[in-house]
Formats: sequence, structure tokens, C-alpha cells
Amino acid sequence: MARLACAFTGHRPRKFPWGYNEEDAGCKHLKAALQQEIVLLARNGYTDFLSGMAEGTDTWAALDVLELRETHPELKLHCILPCRTQADQWTYPAQLCYRSILDQADSIIYVSRDYSKSCMMERNRFLVDHAGLVLAVYNGEPRGGTAFTVRYAQRTGKQVVLIDPEIYRG
Repeated sequence: MARLACAFTGHRPRKFPWGYNEEDAGCKHLKAALQQEIVLLARNGYTDFLSGMAEGTDTWAALDVLELRETHPELKLHCILPCRTQADQWTYPAQLCYRSILDQADSIIYVSRDYSKSCMMERNRFLVDHAGLVLAVYNGEPRGGTAFTVRYAQRTGKQVVLIDPEIYRG
């Protein structure tokens, strides 16, 4: 049986009404909805999960996969990184979380060694190209990396599951 793969895409915290406040009720509800979708995908045979490891959606989804893997060891987390310096400018706690996820990942792929103007988009294309389904936390904005990734997935015929973060606005 072929392994089914899901890629994650979604906004960084600054795009959410609550920003970086993960204690906000809206953030908690969104994270619960994301986790519920990942559990459902795992129940439906998805075993490989690809995270671009940006702050927000990507890291939340990666943490969900790692937690679920404790009871479902067949699940695999693949971290697809745009470059080696992705998290260098993040806060120290965010960097610790990032490194912890990478330490537990089943694989790490760097799309580019060094940062370039195109490495984020190359990472996003890689995610879509290597998945059958894209799980997106997307507010409908027409511009940005998440918008590009959702449109690219749709153009290439991939199934896209959307979670609208706006419904969790406080």
C-alpha cells in the first residue's frame, strides 16, 4: 500500500487576530481544530506529514504530529526547510521549539543551503509536489506564501483542506 502524504501550510502568528498570544481563546480553538484535522487524516491512512517549519501553523502542526506519533508510531514527520538560517532571527523560545522539533523529525530536507529571495517559494512548491493533500490554515488573503501555496496546490490538482482562522476570532 502506498503511503499517503499531507503537507501543511498556514499563516505566521502576526496574521492572526491574537498575534503571538497562544493563550488567547481563538488561538486555542484554532490549534484544536488543526489537531482534529491531523487526527482525522491519520485515521484515513495518511502516514507522512510535511512541515515547512515556519512559525505558527507549521510548527503547531509538526508538534501535533509528534504528539500523535507517540500512539501511532507509523506516522512520519518530514521537515522541509527553505534554508539553514530559517529560525536565526526568531525569539529564543521559538528557536528552542524549532530545534526540538527538528531533533524528533524523521527527516530534514533543506531546499536551499543559503537564504535567497526564492527559497521560501521553492520550499512551498516542494511541499505541494511531495504531498497528495495540503492542509491549510488560510484566511483568504490573495497575497503571501500561504495564498501562493494554496493556489499552487489547487492548480496541480492536489486536494486542499482549508481551516479559516477568522472563524476563531474572539
